[in-house]
Amino acid sequence: MKYQKRQKAIILLADGTIFYGKAVANKQGTAFGEVCFNTGMTGYQEIFTDPSYYGQLMVATNAHIGNYGTNNNEVESDSIKIAGLIVKNFSYEYSRDDSDGSLEEFLDKNNLLAISDVDTRALVSYIRDNGAMNAVISTDVDNVEGLKKQLAEQPKMEGLELASKVSTKEPYFFGDENATYKVAALDIGIKKNILRNIAKRDAYIKVFPYNAKFEELEAFNPDGYFLSNGPGDPEPLVEAQEVAKEIIKRDLPLFGICLGHQVIALANGVSTYKMHNGHRGINHPVKNIKTGKGEVTSQNHGFAVNREEAEANADLEITHVHLNDDTVAGLAMKNKNCFSVQYHPEASPGPHDSDYLFDQFIENIKNK
Repeated sequence: MKYQKRQKAIILLADGTIFYGKAVANKQGTAFGEVCFNTGMTGYQEIFTDPSYYGQLMVATNAHIGNYGTNNNEVESDSIKIAGLIVKNFSYEYSRDDSDGSLEEFLDKNNLLAISDVDTRALVSYIRDNGAMNAVISTDVDNVEGLKKQLAEQPKMEGLELASKVSTKEPYFFGDENATYKVAALDIGIKKNILRNIAKRDAYIKVFPYNAKFEELEAFNPDGYFLSNGPGDPEPLVEAQEVAKEIIKRDLPLFGICLGHQVIALANGVSTYKMHNGHRGINHPVKNIKTGKGEVTSQNHGFAVNREEAEANADLEITHVHLNDDTVAGLAMKNKNCFSVQYHPEASPGPHDSDYLFDQFIENIKNK
């Protein structure tokens, strides 16, 4: 073991429950966030850099994290977005040939506090039973009462607007400017691989900040519009909802993923709610209602669309459902050029089960 005597660390949950571990690489510090877990066996670098995870303490259910190192091509944004990391076994050494560094170096570069030697099976079981909640990880193990006071002051995820924390500050372009199609994307926490998947379908994308007005997107003269994934509660995103309403009113091609899916639901008067512990992993089963086919999907969301309200809405149809709990996994408007899904087709866990969604978006643009 590279670090024989590492700092003791604790995980303190909002309800007072404590779990114990040790600081990775002997790093000291304290980090707050909503504790949640991801069931993926691989893809930890993509998870850590996904803007949808902003402000969350991530528990990795896989027993070994770091064993294949990191690669600069496997990031979803310009920096780590999780608030902290909790694992069972942290691998300081890596063995993959095309890795360009260790996970330890990657975390250190991003100044992220990570805790290992945690009984993650017990912690995940506790979260599943009691729900995702605020927590703190810290090496200040002798200051439990002080940490409790600080933790009590942290805002809850419900009602929390986080898109502004991860969105681009200025518009930028992605792809080939000579492409056949132009897409305006509203960045409320967009992943790089989503942009790659749209661009490789002969589209040139202009990415706009979370609070951009419809008129700004329209000025690009796009053939279609995209609402991205992202973190936090969708309800406070009033500006994004207004953009969606304008696009829908004009019957322009619109595609939404994850947070974008929820924004489209809200734009149609359908509410969202905070889930007990959310869906986070690369093995979530979804059924396409129209085709009857199942899809293995990647998901990472803590909020969901109200199914009863969606079913009662005359303008909407549910196109996909999550087979574990029957939550809404996809929507389409019956008389408008608009659809959305609550999962990540660009993450390719199937690996190609959901690629057709990007093709469908381009077809909708062609046939507008």
